[in-house]
Amino acid sequence: MSRFFKYATIAAAMALAVAVAAKAGKLTLTSPTIIEGGIVPNAHIYYGFGYSGPNRSPELSWTGAPSDTKSFAVTMYDPDAPHPGGWWHWLAFDIPADTSGLPEDAGSGVGLPAGVVQSLTDFGSSGYGGPAPPPGRTHRYIFTVYALKVAKLGVSSAEAPAKVDQAIRKNALAQSSITAKFGK
Repeated sequence: MSRFFKYATIAAAMALAVAVAAKAGKLTLTSPTIIEGGIVPNAHIYYGFGYSGPNRSPELSWTGAPSDTKSFAVTMYDPDAPHPGGWWHWLAFDIPADTSGLPEDAGSGVGLPAGVVQSLTDFGSSGYGGPAPPPGRTHRYIFTVYALKVAKLGVSSAEAPAKVDQAIRKNALAQSSITAKFGK
């Protein structure tokens, strides 16, 4: 087998694999300000606990949801918080299936599609609460979008964050995350 033929065969196989993956769809989360492995920008930092950020949720977009997606959920979680089970910064769900993203500051209710529920966070209120770690080490902040198999999650906005997360994971068809860092 000639070297050219060998490489042409490999290239054709790779192209076919990419085409099949694209057709099958893979849920992918992106943001113009939250970059994988990057630092969470000041615009998204909490206002309080010694921080003075504007506390705006980041713009998020997603593509490649499974065809049987009935709704979406978006969460932000800090697994490094000195709090049992980490720290929930944002839980939004019942996002309509025809939605492909949320605008900046949606966590304050601005630009949220009708019917979206934002449940309690570990701050004790609903909506977005940005990073505000205690001084010391850098924390990771995981932004995740979930494609769900139900149109309505069936949990209350007053439900504990861990219970909402449990309901989201139970109904998830696919998920995609971006992890960024922040620390004082």
